[in-house]
Formats: sequence, C-alpha cells, structure tokens
Amino acid sequence: MISEVLLSADETREKIVAALEASPGAVLEHVARELNVTTADVVAALPADEVVSVGAERFEDVMMAATELGNITFIVQTEDIVLECKGPVPAGSFGRGYYNIHGESPIGGHIKAENCGAIFFISRKLMGRLSHSIQFYNKLGGCIYKIYLGRDENRELIPQQVTKFMDLKARFETS
Repeated sequence: MISEVLLSADETREKIVAALEASPGAVLEHVARELNVTTADVVAALPADEVVSVGAERFEDVMMAATELGNITFIVQTEDIVLECKGPVPAGSFGRGYYNIHGESPIGGHIKAENCGAIFFISRKLMGRLSHSIQFYNKLGGCIYKIYLGRDENRELIPQQVTKFMDLKARFETS
C-alpha cells in the first residue's frame, strides 16, 4: 500500500507505472486496490499503445458504435462479483435520466450516463491472452462496466470483431 503520506500526481503515476511494469497482465482493479488509487488512475497510466481515452461527452456515440461489434461479453465488476453477460449490445436511448438499453439481447438495463467520467478503449493481455475492451468509468474513477470482444469456441478473438474494434478505436482517437 502507498504510505499515508500524500504523494504528488507524478509520484502516484510513477508507482502505478512501476506496478504495471512489474506485473504487465495484472488485473487493473487489483493494482488500484494495492496502491490505494482508482481503477481509472491505473487505466490512464497504461502504456499509450494499450489505451485510448475518449471523453465522457461521447458516451452515446461510443454505445451506438458498440452495437456494431456483434456478440460481446458485458461485465459489471464489484468487490463481490464479476457478472458477465454475453450477446450483442442493443441500441439505446435516453429517457427518465437514464440511457436505456433493451431488446432481443440478454444485455439490457438503465445506465446513468451523466455519471460517466471517462471511456477507454483498451487492448492488453489479460490472463495471458490479448483482449480488447471498451470500459466506462464514473467521475470518481470506478468502473461502471466493460464491453469485451467475444471469443470463438477455441477462446480466440474473432478477427472480424477485432477489425471493427480497431476501426472504432481509431475513429474515436482522432475525433
């Protein structure tokens, strides 16, 4: 754990970078907990070739783009559970203060989009395998949810999905 002495932003970032270099495939939430920082702080410290940051004002655009990916794994993670749901991201719309997603997909619900503080396109190894995800973080730096690309029956990424993801990542990086 970081000592109780307050560290500067640069010192904190250096500690995060050192932890990620020491354990490149580490679960980001574990690094955050170990260093007493937010998971968004850890994500922001990932190497530039692993992460693209998108402003929260692009929430609806990113969610609509995610509908193009096909079957994904939608993850909500807390201290007590990692909840996974597989299927396509349905189109959504705003109503009653939420971004509402529902339809034929098993993925559905109501997202308080105004609480979104950052969105990241992440490409990195996780548990020894390359993974690609879009992760949404609240204004306090906690993860709201993650959208991971799907895998085939051999646990390999689906090439067409990877191409779509990379195209989306490039589109949002330059806009």
